Amino acid sequence: MGYFGTAAGPLRILLSHIVLHLAVVFDNNNRNFLLTNGARVDNQHRQWRVLGIESSCDETGVAVYDSAQGLMAEALFSQVSLHAEYGGVVPELASRDHVRKLIPLIDEVLTKAAVSKSMLSGVAYTAGPGLLGALLVGAAVGRSLAWSLGIPSVAVHHMEGHLLAPMLEANPPRYPFLALLVSGGHTMLIEVSGLGQYQVLGESVDDAVGEAFDKTAKLLGLGYPGGAALERLARSGSAGRFEFPRPMTDRPGLDFSFSGLKTRALTTWRDGERDDSLRADIALAFQQAVVDTLVIKCRRALQQTGLRSLVIAGGVGANQALRQQMQQLAAEQGCSVHYPRPEFCTDNGAMIAYAGCQRLMAGECDGPGFTGRARWPLDQVSRPPG
Repeated sequence: MGYFGTAAGPLRILLSHIVLHLAVVFDNNNRNFLLTNGARVDNQHRQWRVLGIESSCDETGVAVYDSAQGLMAEALFSQVSLHAEYGGVVPELASRDHVRKLIPLIDEVLTKAAVSKSMLSGVAYTAGPGLLGALLVGAAVGRSLAWSLGIPSVAVHHMEGHLLAPMLEANPPRYPFLALLVSGGHTMLIEVSGLGQYQVLGESVDDAVGEAFDKTAKLLGLGYPGGAALERLARSGSAGRFEFPRPMTDRPGLDFSFSGLKTRALTTWRDGERDDSLRADIALAFQQAVVDTLVIKCRRALQQTGLRSLVIAGGVGANQALRQQMQQLAAEQGCSVHYPRPEFCTDNGAMIAYAGCQRLMAGECDGPGFTGRARWPLDQVSRPPG
């Protein structure tokens, strides 16, 4: 299928131009880098300084992580305003905006970190899951930059980045731990035994929790993206006016379902007076049902696995009601709970730089070929060599 896999014709041409022109953009003294031998892994590195690139959906993220100094700099450009008028992400627009923003963001982050390109020892990029065109933009830039510098590049699973994001905090979790991954595309309970050692214990059988938040917000007229707007609205709601179900909590297992909650919110809104009071009360009832469901499943998973450390990751992990009840659960169960800082709950380059650094330190790097993976089950992520 070639370097760009199944990318559509116009996008394939666009990405080919990116690769050809990066020789000049990144290294004017090495215009023939595409004809050289590519990346070399130096297993004698005692300190790794890695550039991370995130471009899986509608946010362009770049960061520099140093294995000795920690996170040196990061920058993010969100495409929310670009997609808002469409009520969701338009893949072609997302890909083209990554093309416009990625190289300026790399320059910005290197300047903030006071690091030159020659001081980098590796490049990490999100390889999936996500929008294929968007992934290929990040991969083309990341791999080309690494090739021009003669340093290794490494592909990172987007969800692995989220799982490891709390490692960037002052009090990081230790392996093994239980992770609740809650985002716009995923809802999973995962037993994390080490880097690349992930056992999915339960997941949503329909809508992801972030998707359910956004769809419910949209039907309430809150716009896109609506998760944060729904959370703000819920603070003014009256508790107890509506009682939504806690799906799949009355049966064994750790799977989730949220499509029924979305339907309940829709019928409650449709059958009511559709005023601001009703809107706020539905938002509160919906949010409380979601949070209770997540807490119940986490309690069950902690008890079943015996794990004493809980990680909450992904965009919904920034929800304050969820954090408050997870703190209560941790106190009740006698375990610790860990989160990324709110800005690292959503997609970002820092988590990719960190995850990529860990894999490079373990001796992993890219081979000569690459195909983006729009779908990539987490339990298919490889354990690093050694």
